[in-house]
Amino acid sequence: MKPSPFSSPENFRHNFETGLQELLSGYDELGVYILVLANAGFDPVLWQVLGDKLRRRFLRLAANMRETDRQGLILDDAEDDLSVFRRLLAVGFDGLSATEFRQVGPWELQFNPLRAFRPARMTGKAVTRITAPYDPAGFNFNKPFLRKEILWQGWLCGRNAAVFYNKFPFVEMHGLLVPEPRAGLSQFLRERDNDYLWQLTETLARTLPGVGFGYNSLGAYASVNHLHFQMFQRRRMLPVADPLWQHNGGSLAYPLRCQCFFSSAEAWRLVSELHRRNISYNLIYLPGRIYCLRRLRQGEYSHSPWARGFAWYETAGGFTIFERENFNSIGQQELASELALLADG
Repeated sequence: MKPSPFSSPENFRHNFETGLQELLSGYDELGVYILVLANAGFDPVLWQVLGDKLRRRFLRLAANMRETDRQGLILDDAEDDLSVFRRLLAVGFDGLSATEFRQVGPWELQFNPLRAFRPARMTGKAVTRITAPYDPAGFNFNKPFLRKEILWQGWLCGRNAAVFYNKFPFVEMHGLLVPEPRAGLSQFLRERDNDYLWQLTETLARTLPGVGFGYNSLGAYASVNHLHFQMFQRRRMLPVADPLWQHNGGSLAYPLRCQCFFSSAEAWRLVSELHRRNISYNLIYLPGRIYCLRRLRQGEYSHSPWARGFAWYETAGGFTIFERENFNSIGQQELASELALLADG
């Protein structure tokens, strides 16, 4: 039996790594392959373990897809996965690059070409309301084909929950926490959810230093209308948590309106007001604090061509870049100006 992933950083990584290895060994399908490839491409340790197996699987899957195309047949894989793998074919396995990071003033910049293949889903649509009913027929975490992507499920701090792998990660030990998946909760925060994430972050931080959660409201680049939070366990603090910012007691003004709260009740007073006013926002839950960043909804502003849209990681000061030239050239002021575009007045 695997040890609980939440009992120590070592056990969290052990569960994370062995789960990916088991997926690659146990499933011969495009969706699983893409998930394992993107996670290994983000983590140098995982790449050392899985790189050769991923190369061999890529060559076999590529040959199978070409033969299927030649015969005019259709592979029995999700359309999103077929599209992503065709784009991977165009690049070739040796043309893939691992994620790289660099610090640009107070900001974190990452070159993450594998994430460029991620389907847009809801993030490609303009949004006028920050609430919408849960649609069991739409993409959600109860789809049977997603069950294999569950890293862990069970009782967690008083609620049934599942942690899924993130298919295209952009933070360390990146998972998706879905409380009570079968309840069909929409991506609209309730007070009990906010209280739960506060308690959960506090509890997990006792054994998992660097743990945290991000939340995107609808209109703030939430990609799925099914209640979920993005889990991470980082060695470095997020830029938004830097003591230099005014919201942390420092002297510098953050480019986007950011408030830091030291209790779930304090944060909820603002969140409920944003709900009343139909204002989109991102939340970052860290031990002992919640950052709330109010912002314009997607479709209400135009970002630069190098950006694909800003969710919780971007509003927290991390920027994902998909072209090498931009990664090497973008400067501190350019990143700050891009964040400022989201300001809602």
